[in-house]
Amino acid sequence: MDDVGVGPWRGAWPDDPRYDPALLREGDRRNVVDQYRYWTVEAIRAELGSRKHPFHIAIENWTHDFNIGSVVRTANAFNVAAVHVVGRRRWNRRGAMVTDRYLDVVHHPDAETFVGWASGARREDGGTGISVLGVDNLPGAVPFETFELPRECVLVFGQEGPGLSSEARRVCEAVLSITQFGSTRSINAGAAAAIAMHGWVRRHAVPGTAPGNPA
Repeated sequence: MDDVGVGPWRGAWPDDPRYDPALLREGDRRNVVDQYRYWTVEAIRAELGSRKHPFHIAIENWTHDFNIGSVVRTANAFNVAAVHVVGRRRWNRRGAMVTDRYLDVVHHPDAETFVGWASGARREDGGTGISVLGVDNLPGAVPFETFELPRECVLVFGQEGPGLSSEARRVCEAVLSITQFGSTRSINAGAAAAIAMHGWVRRHAVPGTAPGNPA
């Protein structure tokens, strides 16, 4: 099997503060696109932050849901503005595959604190307040596929099994359901988050403009 990443830098080292001397010397085996090879974590965070998308992801964490790590990793892939963990501060980082280093992960102790943040969040037009939208297959939920998803919003996910808590449902402006065609009542929370994030990208992002993707 080929080694992941690249080995030590060959030739004269670049005169650029974004490059990490240790990575130049030892090689870069991280799971990053080629544009960021040998860059420091801080430089990658800064570049991603300069072009992050104006939507957020929130996930409830009452029982250390193992899906949170997967959600964070996918949120990094789509370069969301931030991931918000509502409930317990500690979460299982294993599934994140260290991608939590490259984006903001914000903690809110409860739904009330979380919605307080959302109501005061700064919008692109200079105003405050972004839409809080739940994603869960609940009676009366609106199909995600046909909903006019706003550009600036936060998509909220419940835990594996119980889904959105009653507190989360109360603070959501709408609850959206991902259409299913099989026998299972719901899909994995990490998978649902990935589908929803890609749904936002399909509506609001420009294809081919991300590093490592063809134009």
